[in-house]
Amino acid sequence: MAVVLTVLVLFLAGFLAAFILLVMGAINFHFSNSEIPPGVNQPAKLRIIHINLICTAVVGKILENIGICTQVSFVRRMQGRKALGADPKLFIKDLWFEKVPVRIYQPKAPSASQRRGVMFFHGGGWVFGSLETHEKLCRFIARESESVVVSVGYRLAPEHKYPAAYEDCLSATQHFLQRLERYGVDPARVIVCGDSAGGNLAAAVSQTLAGRSDLPKLRAQILIYPGLQALDFNLPSYQQNRGVPLLFREHAAFYVLQYLNGNATNMEEVLEGSHIPADIKLNYIKWVSPDNIPEKFKVRGYKPHVLLDCTTEVFEKVKGFCEPSLCPLLAEDTVIQQLPESFILTCEYDVLRDDGLLYKKRLEDNGVRVTWYHLEDGFHGIINSFNSDRLSFPAGK
Repeated sequence: MAVVLTVLVLFLAGFLAAFILLVMGAINFHFSNSEIPPGVNQPAKLRIIHINLICTAVVGKILENIGICTQVSFVRRMQGRKALGADPKLFIKDLWFEKVPVRIYQPKAPSASQRRGVMFFHGGGWVFGSLETHEKLCRFIARESESVVVSVGYRLAPEHKYPAAYEDCLSATQHFLQRLERYGVDPARVIVCGDSAGGNLAAAVSQTLAGRSDLPKLRAQILIYPGLQALDFNLPSYQQNRGVPLLFREHAAFYVLQYLNGNATNMEEVLEGSHIPADIKLNYIKWVSPDNIPEKFKVRGYKPHVLLDCTTEVFEKVKGFCEPSLCPLLAEDTVIQQLPESFILTCEYDVLRDDGLLYKKRLEDNGVRVTWYHLEDGFHGIINSFNSDRLSFPAGK
């Protein structure tokens, strides 16, 4: 018995040592490939958040390798594990809009008039994120703006590929717009809002509803560091912020490929720009071009990228990148002109910064009123830290 216990202890000790070495190795690797720019406020906090994310991903990968669960499912479980309980100022209820799960936040205080309505689509690269990950943010919006907030739990990739997330967000929004009276919402004051991939979905839904005459018109769209195109991963912001947490350049390509195809094959071609035929790129260059980025955003360094061609085989796998419901920056002017007033938030240290800048220009060129807010010391994902106790950032607040 003593021998068995000794062997078991030695095995567990060896496993633990190997586990620690794997985690430390992963942290080391990501550290050597990451950069915290000097302009980021409180860089130590960003490092801690980044380390937490790395550790979660590594543990998930180990569990996947030994057959316990997939890395994606583990990361999702860890992200959404905190329950906040009741809110003294809000009625919170989980419902289904058609086949889409939603969580509604309604202020308890009586209102003399109809309230604003907010359709909120969470970020997470179409792969992660949930009603739980953005619970604090949605509660805050509902309380502070005295609005009815509907958070949408759309289907995630890679299990559910494009256009599943877009269809869920569109379906939930249409359902809400048809039943505003039930929730005491003013038909003239409904907006769509989202961060990161959620900003992409908000932009796509806004474009689709722009031409609808059978539903109330959206009052506005709020796009928080949105990803809006997948034609060019070599724009200035992608080059400057390629290794800045919390979204690396490679991760951005990985996520959009997971959403499109359910896998990340052809990532190398996507990153180098050999996934879209040159003639199609030239057709969109009036909208997706570093020439449309103000020069002040190139001072941290930018090297023009050579226009590459691609094979028919590769393009067949990624041609969905040319669809506006996946890449809203590519919508025609006739659609852009019908869009509601817009708010766009960009962060200086974010690979997606230039997507927001390019969309801002497109909207303004087509007569759409835009309020643009740029966080000079911001990084991707900073909104989620606004109420994270000791790991919050002034810019996030």
